[in-house]
Amino acid sequence: MRAAVLHEIGQDKLEVFDDVEAVGFGPGKVKLRVRATGLCHSDVSAMSGVLPQPAPFIPGHEGAGEVIDIGDGVTGLSAGDRVLVCWLPACGTCPACKRGQTQLCLAGFMNAGTPNFKRPGGDVFGFAGTGTFTEEVVVDAGCAVPIPDDVPFEIAALIGCGVTTGLGAAINTARVEAGSSVAVIGCGGVGISTIQGARVQGAAQIVAVDPVESRREAALRFGATEAVAPDGLADAKQRITAGEGFDYVFEVVGKSVTARTAYENTRRGGTLCIVGAGAMDDNFQVNMFELFFDEKRILPSMYGGGDVLRSYERAIALWRAGRIDLDSMITHRVQLAEINDALDQMRTGEALRTCIEL
Repeated sequence: MRAAVLHEIGQDKLEVFDDVEAVGFGPGKVKLRVRATGLCHSDVSAMSGVLPQPAPFIPGHEGAGEVIDIGDGVTGLSAGDRVLVCWLPACGTCPACKRGQTQLCLAGFMNAGTPNFKRPGGDVFGFAGTGTFTEEVVVDAGCAVPIPDDVPFEIAALIGCGVTTGLGAAINTARVEAGSSVAVIGCGGVGISTIQGARVQGAAQIVAVDPVESRREAALRFGATEAVAPDGLADAKQRITAGEGFDYVFEVVGKSVTARTAYENTRRGGTLCIVGAGAMDDNFQVNMFELFFDEKRILPSMYGGGDVLRSYERAIALWRAGRIDLDSMITHRVQLAEINDALDQMRTGEALRTCIEL
């Protein structure tokens, strides 16, 4: 079967092979035929080494498709079912799951160290234990979440990561209040979803911040009340909040420098929500006096900060009701052979979200 493979961490191009095999099928496993997958910035971060991932590996974790076969002991799924890929399934038994913090379950991460593909040259890993830049993939049964028949595969794929992460940051983690002021730094697919979440929550002002003009223009279409380049944030803060700072600031880049900017633009007593996934050696610093004196809440948001199955259902309900726009988030559609063009479009900011059709 065909799949896009990264040979070594640090390479910026993928190579598409037709001699890849999905392996590991057995009890508790499900084999999927991938029909659509989104290109998420986390895939690029894994390729560059910002996010830890053994290589060679197949990127992709934002996918949807059909069940081909189920292993022994799998219940609730059957061949032909339409599903989205959950890259962080909850085991239901660990301490985090028992506390109701299923997004912090580590069971899914344990799969990342086990190859689920192979080529004639040896084993190949799947990013985050999945790897959806391929025609078929074997995953734990918990990674295959049934979707209603009216949800297209490309929409389901987005819900599998970027949409859930962004919406959840605003709704679950920060719990944006109606009438509040919001700034979102970084307006790719996750940032746009954060903007839509803040709009659903009733924020009065939503300022989108991004260096790429096309992304700023997109942010306005998805609910931002204004959009500025990074050097325009200080002026927006002064005009909208009289210099006090925003009630909520979302950092959706994953870098300490933008996290610091977000902190400085959050009002005293306000909320800084960290949504971007960054590198382990990139340290965010605050001094002990400002931490105490300003009483700003610093809230990291992992995969939307809530139960992902409930978050999927909510995203579908909001999409059906026309409260969020997911269709327009897909600005580019490519075939697997064009994957490197899609990567370039993401890096330059030309693409908001790219759907890879398989």
